[in-house]
Amino acid sequence: MKKISIFILLMLSGTIGILHAQTLTLQDCIQKALRTHPDIKQFILQIRYSKKEINIAQADYLPQISLTAEYDPTRTYVMPANNMFHTRNSDGWQAGATLKQKIWDFSKTSSLIKSRETQEEIANLSLKDARALLAYKVKLQYELAFVQEKAIAVRKKDFQTKEELYEQAKALVAQGLKTSADATRFLSSTSVAKNNLSIAESNFTKAKTVLSLYIGEPVPQGVEFENHRLTPDIYLTNEETMLQNSPSLQSLQKNIEKSELLYKAAKASRYGSLDAVASYSYQDTLNAYNTTVIGVMLNIPLYSGGRLIAQEEQAIIDRESAKNEYEVKVLALKEEFESLLIDLKRYEQTIKAKSSQFKAATQTKNVINGRYQEGLATYIEVLDATALMLDAEIGLLQATYNKNSIIHRLEYLQGMTQ
Repeated sequence: MKKISIFILLMLSGTIGILHAQTLTLQDCIQKALRTHPDIKQFILQIRYSKKEINIAQADYLPQISLTAEYDPTRTYVMPANNMFHTRNSDGWQAGATLKQKIWDFSKTSSLIKSRETQEEIANLSLKDARALLAYKVKLQYELAFVQEKAIAVRKKDFQTKEELYEQAKALVAQGLKTSADATRFLSSTSVAKNNLSIAESNFTKAKTVLSLYIGEPVPQGVEFENHRLTPDIYLTNEETMLQNSPSLQSLQKNIEKSELLYKAAKASRYGSLDAVASYSYQDTLNAYNTTVIGVMLNIPLYSGGRLIAQEEQAIIDRESAKNEYEVKVLALKEEFESLLIDLKRYEQTIKAKSSQFKAATQTKNVINGRYQEGLATYIEVLDATALMLDAEIGLLQATYNKNSIIHRLEYLQGMTQ
């Protein structure tokens, strides 16, 4: 008996596990997409690349040390003596080390380092925006799959209802109670219902396929999708807060800072740099000796063919372009935000209307069902009321999806992934 109980418990726990595995949550889809999608991996690589750019720029502040060595198996040496030149062939070698340390370059290097650090911040913000955009796309496909799955069930009922209406109409035509035109009307509505069912099935398959591409694995057959009832008040904010939280806008702000730093670096290039130099070398040719140098070197570019001036002007153009790009993005975000709020209010009213319509259609169907049981209504009236109720349910599902899509878009604009 004990063994049987254990076996039953194992079977139950296995069944529970299977049921749990058949539910694909939205958060699971988002996390899988963020882990596996190539776009996210590409932005992560850009962050790593930006870190290396910082290391390269910082290297200019560190001592630059180089070693040199040379060996000549044979070399001709020329020596003057008694107003004549004498030559001699001999071997020789030399070796040395040179150290160069930047002392001051009018903040050129520091500006370049800061610009690279700003670029890393831009890369992080770009990653945040990419993650939010991917989450937004996953949410849309997930909710579309949920809606289309429900739509399939409704469309099947609608098709069955209208098919029954058509069969009932044919029977009435045979009895002489209806004309063939009535039967044709029901046949037409049946064909439309069948086509709507086919569209819903196609949209559901398409949504699952796209979702599987986002999460990097197939969506199992028969999987269950969660129903998310979103409250817009949680996600709504004012325009100013939306602009402050927008990763794409923050990225453009950082791009302005980067352009300003690059302009400072380009401007400082015309002044040159002051470097400390030290070197030691040992030479063994005809004579053996060593040399030591310790000093300071000032390097000022006097003429570069207009290259430095052109680079400075180019940096100015980049800075102004970054500012204009920021302003354009602000206007675009404001326009989209206001449009989304208007559409959200409209869909809230649509949902209220569709809910009332669905409620009224359901009540009408119940009343007609009661009348039918009492013999006061025909079966065609019952089927007709059922069809109206199903149409209202489809409209409510679509309006809810449209509202949720707007809320998800508002989430994306603020860089939200959950």
